[in-house]
Amino acid sequence: MADPAAPDNTDAGPTPRIIRWRRAIVARLPVLGTAVVAGLALCVAFPPLGWWFAALPAFALLAWVLTRPATTAAGGFGYRLLFGLAFYLPLLPWISGLVGALPWVALSLAEALFPAAFGLAAVLTRRVPGWPLWFAGLWSAQEWLKSTLPFGGFPWGVVGFSQTDGPLLPLASFGGAPLVSFAVALAGFSVAAITLAVIGWWRSDASARAAAPPAVVLPGLCIALVLLGTALVWPQVRKSGAGDDPPVTVAAIQGNVPRLGLEFNAQRRAVLDNHVGETMRLAGDVRAGRAPQPMLVIWPENSSDIDPLANEDAAQLISGAAAAINAPILVGGVVAAPDYSRDNPVATNSVIVWNPGTGPSDRHDKQIVQPFGEYLPFRSFFSRLSPYAERAGYFVPGHGSGVVQAAGVPVGVTTCWEVIFDRAARESVRNGAQLLAVPSNNATFDQAMSEQQLAFGRLRAVEHDRYVVVAGTTGISAVIGPDGRELARTGWFEPAYLDRQIRLKTRLTIATRFGPAVEAVLVAIGVAGLAGAILHNGSFVRARSKGRRTTTDDGEGAT
Repeated sequence: MADPAAPDNTDAGPTPRIIRWRRAIVARLPVLGTAVVAGLALCVAFPPLGWWFAALPAFALLAWVLTRPATTAAGGFGYRLLFGLAFYLPLLPWISGLVGALPWVALSLAEALFPAAFGLAAVLTRRVPGWPLWFAGLWSAQEWLKSTLPFGGFPWGVVGFSQTDGPLLPLASFGGAPLVSFAVALAGFSVAAITLAVIGWWRSDASARAAAPPAVVLPGLCIALVLLGTALVWPQVRKSGAGDDPPVTVAAIQGNVPRLGLEFNAQRRAVLDNHVGETMRLAGDVRAGRAPQPMLVIWPENSSDIDPLANEDAAQLISGAAAAINAPILVGGVVAAPDYSRDNPVATNSVIVWNPGTGPSDRHDKQIVQPFGEYLPFRSFFSRLSPYAERAGYFVPGHGSGVVQAAGVPVGVTTCWEVIFDRAARESVRNGAQLLAVPSNNATFDQAMSEQQLAFGRLRAVEHDRYVVVAGTTGISAVIGPDGRELARTGWFEPAYLDRQIRLKTRLTIATRFGPAVEAVLVAIGVAGLAGAILHNGSFVRARSKGRRTTTDDGEGAT
């Protein structure tokens, strides 16, 4: 029986701990909101919106979050993790259409860990003079890591690829995507440093303002160097499409597929027929004088998922198309690997040079295959976690120079996924490629993904001073000049062909020759800043303890 004298706690308010948590969350809402806005701003810098200029305020906002005295190393990690999720989730929704929402969220979370690690390192480094430079180097380091680990890395979301419509793109000819990313980050962080210095100076008393001007010299110099470097490189990149390089005519075929999604594989014969039919249409236009005679024709990846080296019917169709157009066709085919069996259906994702009259000759087997798509690491384990795992292919990586000979032209091939990786196009060009082909299969994705992938090809064109021909099953196919401009492009999800004169280029850019060394220098800048932080702060432990003793404006402990 209840004691009538006992106090009634049914209407008791929240406990002091809950009250502290509420206050802490409310106090951090502006910072949390800023981190989310920064992530979204960086996302819209990428296609399909392509608002390249949004990357600068994204980095400036991040700098404010990370340089606040109340932000500790743990807080830097957490805020940057939130930033990473706000960036990657809207950047990669096309993955959910392929394998569902859970893998999309899991991949976004995994990728967000890299900028989160940057946030932790940046907070530890912010006390070192010249922090915008060290921050930019640390950003380059995390992009290098995410492009390397795990399973070969996932370079999607490298900031340099967001700048294909921006003024900093010419820097790619000196250092590829890593240098463009570094320049964007350096400019954004420097803008923040100037803004924060001016605001701090203005808020100080009159005597302090008179005694010392705001510290804007170093960040101003960083911005000036970025702009000056771009101005010096731009004229050379702009005129790269002209000159005495030999002209040739190339064609790209976009045959289209019956429907989007993984199920397109069930229509393999229809996809092959579509590309044969579109090639025949081009041949008819050539005979009628409505289109120039191409020296070579590029079909997309998976344009013949029926192995044309083993299937006589597929071989005859391709031979008929090559004879009709009177030019070799680069056919994207799935070819059984030497150790193929019914229990182990391993295959190569190959581009085969199919000559009129003589059939197959040279060949490029895709060397960088996509984990969890073209193959499944630890298949027995992941097969227990998701029914989508069985949809992953059994592709094995190929070997070679990355170059095929078609009509006497050395063509560098970076098949779809390969174009994202710096090393693929670089190795092709260093091995003699005078033209870059990017056969792609976007039938399993959407238009936004195709727009993003097209940006990779545009940067590669500037990076290596080569014309780039992108051929997609469903689009977007394009011919890209060495200055990164689209000279011709198709629509999305429609049969079409491109027939365009280009020039064969032989010059090697600084990025082609020394790209990995340039990236190593950028990463070393970040490492040097971190080392400087160790010397400046005594130890990471001491730096963290200082951060824990800092309080926010409302008197609560900072995180």
